[in-house]
Amino acid sequence: MTDTSDHGNPPLRADHAPAQPTLPPNKLRRIGLVAAAVALLIAVAGIVIREVNEHAVARWTEQQAVPSVSVVIPKRGEESTQLVLPGNIDAWYQAPIYARVDGYLKKWYLDFGAHVKQGQVLAIIDTPDLDAQFSAAKATLAAARSKVNVYKAQMDFAKTTYARWRDSPTGSVSQQETESKKADYESAAASYEASIADVNSDQGVVDRLQALEQFKNIVAPFDGIVTARNTDVGNLINAGSGAGSAPKLFQIADVHEMRVYVQVPQAMSGQIDAGMSADLELPQYPGKTFPATVATTARAIDPAARTLLVELHASNPAGLLQPGTYAQVHFNLPPNANVLMIPATALVFRQEGLQVAVLGPHGRAELKPVTLGRNFGDSVEVLTGLSATDRVIDSPPDSLTDGEAVQLANAPTVADLARVAGPKSGDRPTSADAPAPHKQSRASGGGTTH
Repeated sequence: MTDTSDHGNPPLRADHAPAQPTLPPNKLRRIGLVAAAVALLIAVAGIVIREVNEHAVARWTEQQAVPSVSVVIPKRGEESTQLVLPGNIDAWYQAPIYARVDGYLKKWYLDFGAHVKQGQVLAIIDTPDLDAQFSAAKATLAAARSKVNVYKAQMDFAKTTYARWRDSPTGSVSQQETESKKADYESAAASYEASIADVNSDQGVVDRLQALEQFKNIVAPFDGIVTARNTDVGNLINAGSGAGSAPKLFQIADVHEMRVYVQVPQAMSGQIDAGMSADLELPQYPGKTFPATVATTARAIDPAARTLLVELHASNPAGLLQPGTYAQVHFNLPPNANVLMIPATALVFRQEGLQVAVLGPHGRAELKPVTLGRNFGDSVEVLTGLSATDRVIDSPPDSLTDGEAVQLANAPTVADLARVAGPKSGDRPTSADAPAPHKQSRASGGGTTH
């Protein structure tokens, strides 16, 4: 066999392998410098990024420490509202009926609930004692009148006799006899005058007893309804007017029109004027209202209750309004542009009193003391302490202090304004004195926003 491998060339040895190419020293130095610069840049970038992140975290922490709040704009109370207060309904006229004479109830004709006319007989009293006194007085008067006639005849005879003796010719009768006849005439005239006085006195007794006889009939003083009957046939009747053992026999009420009395708190008394309209709601007629009108006020505050007595008149053609009824009176108050409306959730209850937080200059909160009017549940009236340009913080954090920095989470929107638009015509205030309590919450990193 012929060897065909590397003819003429000697075999290579391991110690004679080809040499690797090498870089120049300058190039190696440049590569090292570039690598070192890249490592330095990476290190610097890491430090810068870390510092930036630390600053961002610090800023975020500071921002989270500042409460985030939402604000609303107060709205003026331009719409008419209602003031709801309790009232008492009384009859137009109401009179208890008492007896004027002693006796026994002989008969009654009308029971409670009956309609009566003025002068109609309600009952009759049997008065035996009065009847006996009346008969005796009439007899005494008759006797006195008979005496008058006798004394008049005696006076006329004495007068004639005296005139005859007085006019006799001089010397025919003595002066002494003439004076005696004159004395007889004057005595008879005095007796006659005394009898006239007795007749007048006896006539007065008869007239008085006759007037009492008329009170045997108990009559209605005016048109109305019998609202009470407190007697029955055979009852002993004592004359009087409620003192001792003289109770009222009947009670009559004129209900063609009713009087409604309301005690208005002093703080709201300035809004009540004569002629103001109101609506009455009665528990026995749910869903039904009765119109009424303010007639007058006491024009004086009761120092004990600090209220103003107001009288309203309500027509009662159907007789549904009854004396003694409790009613809720809804006064239709005119608009008051000086009153501002804010959400009830904007109120701050502190030891210093009721306050409202507003957004002041430089993004700091200001706490203002306020005076409230009526409470409508979701909104309240502010009488003093706020202006229409204040930006009120809604649902402020519990820890919010005066002068504390806050951040605005929203601008007032249409929905915010709608919350303070005030009650509608059909709304009912829940109280006339204090707002309803509300809950406040603070989320992590800020207050509740709307």
